[in-house]
Amino acid sequence: MATGRTHRPATRSRGIPEATVARLPLYLRALTALSERSVPTVSSEELAAAAGVNSAKLRKDFSYLGSYGTRGVGYDVEYLVYQISRELGLTQDWPVVIVGIGNLGAALANYGGFASRGFRVAALIDADPAMAGKPVAGIPVQHSDDLEKIIEDNGVSIGVIATPAGAAQPVCDRLVAAGVTSILNFAPTVLSVPDGVDVRKVDLSIELQILAFHEQRKAGEEAAAGNDGGAPAAAARTESADKGPDGDVPAVMPA
Repeated sequence: MATGRTHRPATRSRGIPEATVARLPLYLRALTALSERSVPTVSSEELAAAAGVNSAKLRKDFSYLGSYGTRGVGYDVEYLVYQISRELGLTQDWPVVIVGIGNLGAALANYGGFASRGFRVAALIDADPAMAGKPVAGIPVQHSDDLEKIIEDNGVSIGVIATPAGAAQPVCDRLVAAGVTSILNFAPTVLSVPDGVDVRKVDLSIELQILAFHEQRKAGEEAAAGNDGGAPAAAARTESADKGPDGDVPAVMPA
């Protein structure tokens, strides 16, 4: 079986836009659910609704894969599962290391979705000597002193960082120096990496802040709608407050 070190997906060389690449896992998740229900074909409208996008965008995305479906029939579910899995590089083995086995790291180690999607957790690594040898999700934790050897022995090209913020950059530097070229960062900090290294950041607090923004906006709209007598004045105050000194853009955006 091929490993992540010997082959990389060809999406960039084939000119597939990053926005399309970001939606492919959504399509694959919806298609996998259909496959598990033994659904043979699906229309673009049905698949788009399941993936949470519009059908025109879905058809455009699939055109980059060379898959156009059959008029009146739709898309072959099993073929699309294979096609998208191949494009994402999921038809091969991707050994992954998780660095930082606290609550979050342990939860990630126990997540069953990795293996089913082609990602094998090859090692769990932590800086705490007391953690060394303790099994998490059936895998013994190894000390961070051995990080470079672990990466070399397992042919790892993808690293997951689940450390505290202060430790994330030094861990990142060691991963990159050892040959890791893709990093999934759960630490609440921005990592600096050289060209040729891809970083994806997952920050739960930022996502919650964005949701809080929308909740506040909805509450303000509901309050304005309920204020029948003073609606025009309230609307004027809201419009003024939302504009910055140049008239159109808020002067201060939330961090």
